[in-house]
Amino acid sequence: MEKEINPRSRWETISDILRAISEERVGEAYLDWRNFQKHFNFLAEHGFVGNSEDSKEGKGKDYYLTERGRDLLNRLGEVGKILEETF
Repeated sequence: MEKEINPRSRWETISDILRAISEERVGEAYLDWRNFQKHFNFLAEHGFVGNSEDSKEGKGKDYYLTERGRDLLNRLGEVGKILEETF
């Protein structure tokens, strides 16, 4: 018997990206590059994600959640809990 695959909603995808950035584990957002870029760019353009040049180690940019991003992640977590309790 095959498993039914339920695609993530947009808010679940955004929540996964925010969580991955906050935990410095971006590879664990489990998205193909094109979809990751689309959602990441949205988050950056709307001030949920920021970046800083890391001149000490020569890595380039480090990405982090802004205060607005942390607030969004918390709110999406609350919505997720409500939905889990409801369904």
